[in-house]
Amino acid sequence: MFCFQCQEAAKGIGCTVKGVCGKAPEVANLQDTLLFVLKGVATINSKLREAGLAEPKVDKVIFDGLFSTITNANFDEIAFVIRIKKTLKVRDELNAKALEAGIVLPKHDSIDWTAVTGAEFEAKAAEVGILSETNEDVRSLKELIIYGLKGLAAYAEHAFNLNHENQEVFAFLERALAATTQDLSVDELVALTLETGKFGVEVMALLDKANTSTYGNPEMTKVNIGVRRNPAILISGHDLRDMEDLLVQTEGTGVDVYTHSEMLPANYYPAFKKYKHLVATTEMHGGNRKKNSRVSTDRFFSPPTALFHQWKKLVTATAFTPPEQADCQEQFTFQTVNPGSGKISTRLLNMPKFAVRQPK
Repeated sequence: MFCFQCQEAAKGIGCTVKGVCGKAPEVANLQDTLLFVLKGVATINSKLREAGLAEPKVDKVIFDGLFSTITNANFDEIAFVIRIKKTLKVRDELNAKALEAGIVLPKHDSIDWTAVTGAEFEAKAAEVGILSETNEDVRSLKELIIYGLKGLAAYAEHAFNLNHENQEVFAFLERALAATTQDLSVDELVALTLETGKFGVEVMALLDKANTSTYGNPEMTKVNIGVRRNPAILISGHDLRDMEDLLVQTEGTGVDVYTHSEMLPANYYPAFKKYKHLVATTEMHGGNRKKNSRVSTDRFFSPPTALFHQWKKLVTATAFTPPEQADCQEQFTFQTVNPGSGKISTRLLNMPKFAVRQPK
């Protein structure tokens, strides 16, 4: 494996044995292969788009696939094997559509390479991973573009969940991802990097519109950092649609909702203030993400009154570190996030009954 997409990269260079974030080398390799296959999907659909034949479902395949590879979002090896298989199926459908329309596709391995097993997917990473590009300047620029596209994808997905889309953003995701397969000069890659930044601003504006038109304009808000006696769900992540669904489904049940780290901003949206069981937040200490989560939840279990608490944790679309073994049975994820804990597949919560846990 080789991964240097976050600030915690080993020795400031890159993780080569295991991610500092906790990512296993097998997962890192599968992520590289998924990106490779997504480049093929993007290349074909971009050509179809030029002919007015773009496949709409591909938008979500691309932004969801990119999002799954961001730092700490998904550590599940099986999930990536399944995702690669599904993405290959979509790519082959696009190939057939292009052939039928008489569209000539560029020559690149990502368009026609195929395999069926997880072992084959992992092995492919050695050929297509980050270090397969030997020119350091070109490599750095291409990876900078890809990381920008991952950020674009994350914001696009959050907006998409609130029924806000921008076809220009989707078209750029395809075009830029396809461009990373081409033999471009440093000047051309610098220009594409700047264009990626331009679309980054556009997708942030899209998400802002989605959030504010749905939940109102943020207001200065005093946030409680205490702990009550009720059973509770601690929610982390960025997706406000998930926050809304959780609040609606827990209203009147006697279960309190606490925000953690990235979900702190939910407290300042007017639409959420009507929910009286949205009671507090746990602090984000900064630094190492695993330590951050552990310290915050330790505090959640250890209020001054030393009460016993029943709790569950729901992680929405976010960057997340795999839970400690003792917490796995109490942690649930949704959407792209999948660190190996309980998985919620629909927007209707399906979390087991609360179990008493003694505070630390």
